[in-house]
Amino acid sequence: MYAVYGYSELFHPFSSSLKEKRMTIQSIIARMRKRFNVSVSEVSHQDLWQRSGIGFSAVSSSYSELELIIDAIRDTIENHGDDYQILSFDYRIVSWDDQV
Repeated sequence: MYAVYGYSELFHPFSSSLKEKRMTIQSIIARMRKRFNVSVSEVSHQDLWQRSGIGFSAVSSSYSELELIIDAIRDTIENHGDDYQILSFDYRIVSWDDQV
């Protein structure tokens, strides 16, 4: 069994309010949840209207499947819109066998 967890930080230069930023973030989160079976949430910078942090995680029986999921998550964030910039995208894949 393998698990992946990660974090992406976004900058919203054209956002003028928390409401506007949250609409964008909720749209990204909804798309990721619908397309992939991942857990995803805004986990940092909730009180800032030009920055956000999205955390995600998923579990799979194969390493290669998690790599495909990571690529799809990255593509979803990169291609969702032009109203933000990706500041960071980091993740780790952990094997359950390594932990036992």
